[in-house]
Amino acid sequence: MNALSYKFTEKEIKDILKTLTLIVDTREKSNAHILDYFRKKEVPFILRGMKTGDYSAFIPKNEEFGIMRDLHFNVVVERKNNIDEFAQNTKEDRFENELIRSHNLNFVLMIEDNYENLINGKYRSQYQPKALLGRLKTFEARYGFNTVFIDKKLAGNFIFHHLYYHAREFLKH
Repeated sequence: MNALSYKFTEKEIKDILKTLTLIVDTREKSNAHILDYFRKKEVPFILRGMKTGDYSAFIPKNEEFGIMRDLHFNVVVERKNNIDEFAQNTKEDRFENELIRSHNLNFVLMIEDNYENLINGKYRSQYQPKALLGRLKTFEARYGFNTVFIDKKLAGNFIFHHLYYHAREFLKH
């Protein structure tokens, strides 16, 4: 039985999703608040190097449900600590190369900051607000992703639910 061609029941989907395991990039820094959320909510996660993004998810092999090997999803979350980190990254080729690699992925950029701070220039970078917003929106248009501005204390919740519901939709179809 192939997990990709089998139609799971709602109960099976619920049971399978209990095994959903998040992948946290080993290079991810200053994310104790996110890992604390995962631990508090008993969300399984592993640390693993990722070529693109900081967080992703998979369903571990589960022969009971016909999942004969780990089932990885093409969804990733790229996290930036704040607007300044994003601004600094836009100056580096590495960030744009990551966006290029993300072309076949459901990619979301999550910035732990307030959108209003971007608009009003409440950050340390020398970028003018209009120029930085233009840079962000150009990247979104060019590489087909969305950006979410979120409070740090909600970051773990956002990452988990973003990945969970993408996995759920995949299993439903």
